Amino acid sequence: MSYVHQGKIPPKRHTIFKSDEGNFYYEQLFGTEGFHGISSLLYHLERPTQIKSIGEPKDVSPKIAVEKNVTPRMFKGMNVSPEADFLDSRKVLLVNNDLKMGLAKPQNSTDYFYKNAECDELVFVHEGTGILKTFLGNLTFSKGDYLIIPRGTIYKIHFDTKENVLFFLESHSPITTPKRYRNEFGQLLEHSPFCERDLETPVLQEPINEKGDFLIKVKKENQITDFIYATHPFDVVGWDGYFYPYKFNIKNFEPITGRIHQPPPVHQTFEAYNFVVCSFVARMYDYHPESIPAPYNHSNIDSDEVLFYTEGDFMSRNHVDLMDFTLHPGGIVHGPHPGAMERSIGKKFTEEFAVMVDPFRPFKITEEAIKVEDPSYKTSWLGQ
Repeated sequence: MSYVHQGKIPPKRHTIFKSDEGNFYYEQLFGTEGFHGISSLLYHLERPTQIKSIGEPKDVSPKIAVEKNVTPRMFKGMNVSPEADFLDSRKVLLVNNDLKMGLAKPQNSTDYFYKNAECDELVFVHEGTGILKTFLGNLTFSKGDYLIIPRGTIYKIHFDTKENVLFFLESHSPITTPKRYRNEFGQLLEHSPFCERDLETPVLQEPINEKGDFLIKVKKENQITDFIYATHPFDVVGWDGYFYPYKFNIKNFEPITGRIHQPPPVHQTFEAYNFVVCSFVARMYDYHPESIPAPYNHSNIDSDEVLFYTEGDFMSRNHVDLMDFTLHPGGIVHGPHPGAMERSIGKKFTEEFAVMVDPFRPFKITEEAIKVEDPSYKTSWLGQ
């Protein structure tokens, strides 16, 4: 990430910093990996440590239906139930020791604050508009936006309407841009499919100087605990550093194409420990005179493969609806549906948009996923 500075900060870190009225500002290091990872320094009107009470934790552990899976599966996202509350709406469908993944259809904005105290969050906006409000500033969002929310970020989310669909994942390791697209200084390279101009950082708002009872729901170790603080968490007058939420729209991803079919790593957008996230976007097809645009059959021996279909017509699949998830377990060969390869020959362009996640440890299937599974998918490659 790039260095960002917003609002008022002192010329030297860890030094006395006061308002014009002579009141102290309170410094907070917001960082990771025991003072070694990336961080930002925040300056508060009040001490951000003033806990008034802590409630009983609520267990939100995903319930596992299939511990060890070798079956190709499709989950019908359109059948996931909406919920009024933002956190209640999160239906975890797939999980392993590195990440959780699922779909949320929240109908209401949050009237509380939320902090994931152990996982980075990626939220992809399939449908809906609104504002992600954080203690570092606001990000407006709309269809096609990836919202990257680093662990420890305190935020609220405002939706403009009740019609919202969010693909989400929670990562136990930092979510970053691909290392192979960055130089030794961290700058995205000339041949990267996106650059820093495509990444939008939060806009710091006027600090809120309020005292009272402020509810922050804190998630850690599959529990959500209600913390009541005495001061408003959005009382930041300034901050600087490398650790902050940001957004990136999938339609700003510049596809890498070639004369023959390009493998999925050219679509990579983010990475974390033991998984990658890729963006399939509208693009020109291969331009060799005898190219086959449809992907070849492959078995992904070392990783599962999940695709979330968000826009357009995905040319390698028959009967795929928007919001569908397909899961292809590592080691099991998969490829185009019958007729898809033949239909692709001679095509020049695709308008498809999809998010792909490849984990390097197998996914477990939750009970929420089984509720919306299409059981016919596993035999859908049989000849017609």
